[in-house]
Amino acid sequence: MKRVLNLTLVLSFIIIGSAMAQGPKWGQNMPTISFQSDYCTAAVANLPLEDVSDAEKADLLYMREEEKLAKDIYLNFSQKWGYRIFGNIARSEQMHENAIKGLLVKYAITDPAAGNAAGVFTDPHLQQIYNDLVAAGNISVTDALKVGATIEELDISDLENAIEEADSKDIQVVLQNLMKGSRNHLRNYVRMLKLYGQNYVPQYLSPEEVKAITDSPMERGMYDENGTSLSY
Repeated sequence: MKRVLNLTLVLSFIIIGSAMAQGPKWGQNMPTISFQSDYCTAAVANLPLEDVSDAEKADLLYMREEEKLAKDIYLNFSQKWGYRIFGNIARSEQMHENAIKGLLVKYAITDPAAGNAAGVFTDPHLQQIYNDLVAAGNISVTDALKVGATIEELDISDLENAIEEADSKDIQVVLQNLMKGSRNHLRNYVRMLKLYGQNYVPQYLSPEEVKAITDSPMERGMYDENGTSLSY
């Protein structure tokens, strides 16, 4: 269901070339990105209550902390490197967290992240991921961008698996919109790496799938449970 993170392999790809990668010295002039409104609140409230399977519940619990992990790491990098891309995407990740929390509340599922400070996780596997990826991204800004791309690629992979297991319409809607957001985040991190003269090496998706995502335009608006845009 969830792919185990091979940290040794991932960190080796992240660190390669970091000592030589100087990149542009733009600092606070790094491009901004747009992030979505909190679209899922109304969607979750307006769709009917359904029977949630054990697989759906497990996925919601995991995704809740995985979205927190992304936000916490990007806030760390924003403070460390001062580049707006990290703060902007962290705000988007907060909206993703809110969407998952809305489902947990709706189905009376205990929030595994409740009361946990930044960088603290109930799932020990995610705690180890956080510790290792923060350390990797604090080496240089290009390493931080590679970590960001890795997180988003992992999110997409896990969301794809969760969508396959989901039967409830409200859960499907939330997951489809989260995956859209993760594709947009991946596009931005890969674009920034290219500005530094570096290419991103896929870790969890096929090179063809990553290329199809990063070569396509940014996605806007609300998606339905099938991943079809509701914008007209």
